[in-house]
Amino acid sequence: MIATQSLTLESFLALPETQLASEFIDGKIIQKLMLKRKHSVLQSELCAAINQSAKPAKIAYAFPELRCAFGDRSIVPDLTILYWQNIEFDPEGEPTDDVLIPPDWTVEILSPNQSANQVTDKILHCLQHGTQLGWLVDAIDRSILTFLPNQIPVLYRGKQTLPVLNHLAVELTSDQVFGWLKLD
Repeated sequence: MIATQSLTLESFLALPETQLASEFIDGKIIQKLMLKRKHSVLQSELCAAINQSAKPAKIAYAFPELRCAFGDRSIVPDLTILYWQNIEFDPEGEPTDDVLIPPDWTVEILSPNQSANQVTDKILHCLQHGTQLGWLVDAIDRSILTFLPNQIPVLYRGKQTLPVLNHLAVELTSDQVFGWLKLD
């Protein structure tokens, strides 16, 4: 991640989007890293699993790389999951582009050269502003650290069922999530 000059959130949001997403954290622009293949597989498979369960009943929707601006930051979580009632739609029934609320559930997938503390800071920022669940997915040690408001984080491995948003009928374990990397 590369930090650049200091400015306001409003000034940052007025800038054109960059090819690699940039985030605005603590008054600085920080460019996200280029996705690697394992990261991309985990992101797309998790997104598909959540949407397959939540979209038909209009419970929630998982968005990959969706910019969310709230609480003096603009972040782009690897996955932003919003309850259906928190998705803003335009008059044509399509979702609006600007998301000015925290995710209901945020997922970050740790990349090999990424700082775990910087990523955890983003999840904690979300929780401080109303996010109900955060996941930090670490493909290197095959673990998922979960965050709930006002609770100690819990590390999941193996066959333990992971927490998901209330009302979602999707059951996942760490083994299932990391099993997607086999691509078969």
